[in-house]
Amino acid sequence: MKKILLAGAALGFAMSSAQAEIVIATAGPMTGQYASFGEQMKTGAEQAVADINAAGGVNGEMLKLEIGDDACDPKQAVAVANQFAGSGVVFVAGHFCSGSSIPASAVYSDEGIIQISPASTNPAFTDERPGGADGGIYRVCGRDDQQGETAAAYLLKNFADKKVAFVHDKTAYGKGLADATMGSYEAGGGKPAMYEAYTAGEKDYSALVSKMKQEGIDVLYVGGYHTEAGLMARQMKEQGMSTVLVSGDALVTDEYWAITGDAGEGTLMTFSPDPTKQETAAAVVKALQDAGKTTEGYVLYTYAAIQAYAQAAAAAGSTEYDAVRKALNDGDFKTVLGDLSFDDKGDVSLPGYVFYRWSDGKYAEIE
Repeated sequence: MKKILLAGAALGFAMSSAQAEIVIATAGPMTGQYASFGEQMKTGAEQAVADINAAGGVNGEMLKLEIGDDACDPKQAVAVANQFAGSGVVFVAGHFCSGSSIPASAVYSDEGIIQISPASTNPAFTDERPGGADGGIYRVCGRDDQQGETAAAYLLKNFADKKVAFVHDKTAYGKGLADATMGSYEAGGGKPAMYEAYTAGEKDYSALVSKMKQEGIDVLYVGGYHTEAGLMARQMKEQGMSTVLVSGDALVTDEYWAITGDAGEGTLMTFSPDPTKQETAAAVVKALQDAGKTTEGYVLYTYAAIQAYAQAAAAAGSTEYDAVRKALNDGDFKTVLGDLSFDDKGDVSLPGYVFYRWSDGKYAEIE
């Protein structure tokens, strides 16, 4: 009987080893007014995990995905990070909002969890990286200082004699982006006609719009998200204004047009070169489209973050924090975004930002 029990225990151990899983996660605004971005991240993460597992997993183990909802709230993001730590998560593709990623990164650093954000663009995320050069915090998106330079150059070139206003939503992302853009604009000789803060989540920005109308603002640069920017665009049109709205990568969702309708016509925004047109993304884009799923915004960025982690873990032959971190620091990774690597701060080597224009319900890169 003892031999049978031992044999059974050995068999159980063998089965457990064969079924071992690597627990990873993605975290972002799965609920709330920015939930469309959470859906993009979830879609990209689920597809990446399915594809990697179908190809044999990582080091012979399958990936298991957990989803965290931070609603773009810093306190909730920290709670999610601690929950992941308690669940044995070794890697997080997240968060979305910089105001969530930055406080969560301190938890991940303390707990030995690798973090690669698909979307957090505030420079402080990597400039003030926990652990410094020895940290395990990265991003596969660009930075607001890069985005701000691109936006400012466009404003200076195309709206040289126009009155340009800058507004922001007081968040780490929105204020950071507006300040970076305005700083570059001023450095290039531009003189802002207005600089204001607004409160995110409100339904009426007519007072701000009226003030801009009185000041004769020709161009409005919005450091913030699509929900508020969309309302501003609509309310400017309602007041008979022809002001051009310009913003950043937080407008890369079809929900923007759902809010603006025709008032969104001509809106300009910065985002990376269209990742869906990358030859390296073709198979994944087709699979998502065939399944009726979105490929917009940060879907492919989340997919690429998981690809980079999986390839680093494979190169390290381990999911141990320091081994994977070293592999991420030293490696070059083939992803749906193209070949990429990380610098000594955790920033990515991909191309920067280009301009897009909204027209007839869609956004397209300006050639």
